[in-house]
Amino acid sequence: VVVEGDTPFRMNLADNKYVTVRDASGNMVPIGNFITPTQTSTAAVITRFNNFPAVKIGGNNAAGYSSGQALTALQEVADQVLPSGYSYAFADTSEQEIEAGNKTVYALSLGILFVFLSLAALYESWKIPFSILFGLPTGFFGAVVAAFAFNVYNDIYFQIGLLTIIGLAAKNAILIVEYAKVRVDNGMDVVQSAIEAAEIRLRPILMTSLAFILGNIPLALSTGAGSVSRSEMGIAVVFGVTSATIFQIFIIPMLFIVLERINFSGLRKKILKR
Repeated sequence: VVVEGDTPFRMNLADNKYVTVRDASGNMVPIGNFITPTQTSTAAVITRFNNFPAVKIGGNNAAGYSSGQALTALQEVADQVLPSGYSYAFADTSEQEIEAGNKTVYALSLGILFVFLSLAALYESWKIPFSILFGLPTGFFGAVVAAFAFNVYNDIYFQIGLLTIIGLAAKNAILIVEYAKVRVDNGMDVVQSAIEAAEIRLRPILMTSLAFILGNIPLALSTGAGSVSRSEMGIAVVFGVTSATIFQIFIIPMLFIVLERINFSGLRKKILKR
């Protein structure tokens, strides 16, 4: 039973004399005859989360561990030690990190899709863009190797660097494919046009790539407050563009030759005849 007096009569301990209860004989007796009041402290603020009483706990990941690993560890411990009737939920930046981590594949897929549709409209062909898209893994390869070498975690900042690599790696491939396609349309042999395009566009590719790589080295080597996010993006982009530049000079011409020699119209006619 909860008994609460009006505000003026519950401002100090002495006001308990005004609270009376009925004894076994039916008489009203002050409650002070049965209890000894003591003054204690209570929570100044009662925190609620989704209308449930909650306790907010904050912390940082230990050195050598990513925030994602810290969240996973918290989930494992909470599942083991929380008693029945208790639950947990992440809030603020932790909640945003979990939601963003599940959308990385969709973001990368949409980035590649937009590049493909833009190239298909540019070249008015469905097969030419594949010679560019198949060269994108060369950029991802360099970023992943750098992540293992420099202990970079696959967090949101590293993933932003991967999205940037899609555009930069595609740019190098476009410089070669565009020149090669113009020569093929003018009647030149596919192999000769690919080799000539790679030779002609080698200098522009190296100049633009080196300018971008050298410009991002300070970002990769950044220090100070908040430097982890900048260095992770810088490392991903620098090494990703470097590997894409080295490998695409040789891979893109070969991909262009292979795809140009595939006669999709002939394959379609054979399938229809069958």
